[in-house]
Amino acid sequence: MRVSFGMHAGWGHDLISLALAFAPLSLISFGGSNVVLADIAHQAIAAHHWTGEQEFADLFAISRAAPGPGSMLVALIGWKVAGLAGAAVATASLYLPPAVLVYAAARVWGRWRGSAWHAAVERGLAPIAAGLLLSGGIAVLRLSAAGPALWLAALAAMAALLRWPRLHPVPILLAGGAVFGVVNLV
Repeated sequence: MRVSFGMHAGWGHDLISLALAFAPLSLISFGGSNVVLADIAHQAIAAHHWTGEQEFADLFAISRAAPGPGSMLVALIGWKVAGLAGAAVATASLYLPPAVLVYAAARVWGRWRGSAWHAAVERGLAPIAAGLLLSGGIAVLRLSAAGPALWLAALAAMAALLRWPRLHPVPILLAGGAVFGVVNLV
């Protein structure tokens, strides 16, 4: 990954492209940036050609391994595109629009707590968030080079979490790591 501070010929265009790519996604990311992971992948790989599939998977892995929010992925993409300025613009594009919207909505939302439409909206957003999260997971699985074993591990983890929703994810990660370790030894 190149290290720069965004001072190249298309610097301004790159920053605008980053903002226009990630700001709209932030407004539909109910449940966090994981739910728009498929859209982030589409923007980075197919729409703008900022990364290839393997590089996107690598950046995703780095963003998950490093401490901090999962949305660090867009900062890494922004860094690759336009250096430090790109990382800042990509991150701000993912955080500022929903922060402003949530602030405005919170001022109105509390007034309607307990009403029928308030409860209906909350019930309606849950399956949307679940569907967006599922699409993000599938996007990452499709980009991975691990093949069918990874799909089976993901299905097993999903089944375990559906069966035991309060189960901490660490045992699932340890079991998955052990299975992949055994498979790689064979």
